Amino acid sequence: MKKLPIGLNSLENIINEGFLYVDKTKKIYKLIDSGRYFFLSRPRRFGKTLTVDTLKHIFEGNKELFKGLYIYDKWNWDDKFPVLRIDFSGGNFFSKEKFEERAIVILEKNERWLGVNCTKKDPSNCFEELILKTYDKYNKPVVVLIDEYDKPILDNIEKPELAEEIRDLLSNFYGVLKGLDEYLRFVFLTGVTKFSKVNLFSKLNNLEDITVDENYSDLCGYTEGELDKYFSEYLKGANREEVRKWYNGYSWLGESVYNPFDILLFIKKGLKFRPYWFETGSPTFLIKLMKEKKYFIPELEDIKATDELFGSFDVYTMEVEALLWQTGYLTIKSTRKRLDNSLVYKLSYPNLEVKKSLNNVLLKYLSSLSSDPRTGFQDRLEKYLIDGNVDGLVESFRSLFSSISYTNFTKNEIAGYEGFYASVIYSFLSSLGVDLIAEDVTNKGRIDLTILIPDKAYIIEFKVDMKEDPLKQIKEKRYFEKYENKVKEIYLIGINFSKADRNIKDFKYEVIKMND
Repeated sequence: MKKLPIGLNSLENIINEGFLYVDKTKKIYKLIDSGRYFFLSRPRRFGKTLTVDTLKHIFEGNKELFKGLYIYDKWNWDDKFPVLRIDFSGGNFFSKEKFEERAIVILEKNERWLGVNCTKKDPSNCFEELILKTYDKYNKPVVVLIDEYDKPILDNIEKPELAEEIRDLLSNFYGVLKGLDEYLRFVFLTGVTKFSKVNLFSKLNNLEDITVDENYSDLCGYTEGELDKYFSEYLKGANREEVRKWYNGYSWLGESVYNPFDILLFIKKGLKFRPYWFETGSPTFLIKLMKEKKYFIPELEDIKATDELFGSFDVYTMEVEALLWQTGYLTIKSTRKRLDNSLVYKLSYPNLEVKKSLNNVLLKYLSSLSSDPRTGFQDRLEKYLIDGNVDGLVESFRSLFSSISYTNFTKNEIAGYEGFYASVIYSFLSSLGVDLIAEDVTNKGRIDLTILIPDKAYIIEFKVDMKEDPLKQIKEKRYFEKYENKVKEIYLIGINFSKADRNIKDFKYEVIKMND
């Protein structure tokens, strides 16, 4: 079996050193053949840089690298083009000066590769001069490949004023491309997000965004068929259904794909399930934003969105859902056509890795738990659910709220916010991988939270400082009828929280046993 290309983004190294390469050249050939200006957004570590590198070698005519690949006998390898490659994935961008220094270093590398010199000293003018001089030298239109175009902004996302300044610098830098159409053969840009007020999108109006396009949904990531073709030997002994549940599920309208980083690490680490991709980045800013906006976390199970969510956003006007989607914590699960033929998208977690891990981080952020909240809780909670021990289950919830720092309740009204309590319990259960339905819809209304395990359903309603029976709503609206023919026991639980005590005040429950 070939070596696994973990962390490798160079096509030349992968091919020449005998690493496994998942052939994406059919999609790339289709892309090149269908237009000239493209933008692709994908989460981190999803193969964007390797895609850019593959494009580079195609346009440079490096035929031997593609022997045995789809594009080998379809591309005119004699028609070579000069390639200008801008890669913002590395470097320090924590000031305007650092950005300009890094941009000049990148342009100087291109000068050496292409054998041309810039006389201009600022990045934007040098970029334009470099394209024009390269065109003159080679008498060929230039290919421009820009990787991680948005990293200088993302590095400063928690400093909106600085992020805005760098965004404006990038706006001038990318704006150079607008007036150079006759000198350009192909332009391809990648990033994680789609920021507005960058000339890339506001002025380069012929740039096609292929982020949400079923034709290119699997340009990055591994499809089920590719797992069968390239990884079947590596995955012998693995529970493929569990692999699918943990690492598949990313969708951009077409076939869903596996996270490539996860698959490679899963194999390397002896087929052990871990959140490999999630552990490579920290969603701290996202978590802060969610808390600041009092985001109702159970909504992440089922978000409805329109095309506006996928459009660009600015450093001062970021919606939680848009940022979660663009960074890979949410994905498209289904679509529905409106009467005007526009689409409504359903978004949710892509897979178990993201659901468990994101809620684990949310829970840690809300509470003072210094270790993994599953430690010590998981076995007890599982036993309580299996045994139908509601007293133990609620006591676990009570212990959880006792761990939440008082500072989380100061200078805000969060203690009186019913959604806060539901969010904490939802995150707690999601971090353990329990099967949940938040805002569970029935023909009589919505259940706050449903927990499903074999033969049992737990239907839970949350209230704050409620004086009447907390089970009243569940019983009056007969929420339990939805599960009468699906499980053997249904547990109706009403939990009443105290705003003053910031914890569970009282609870009631009843059990409905189905006849065999």
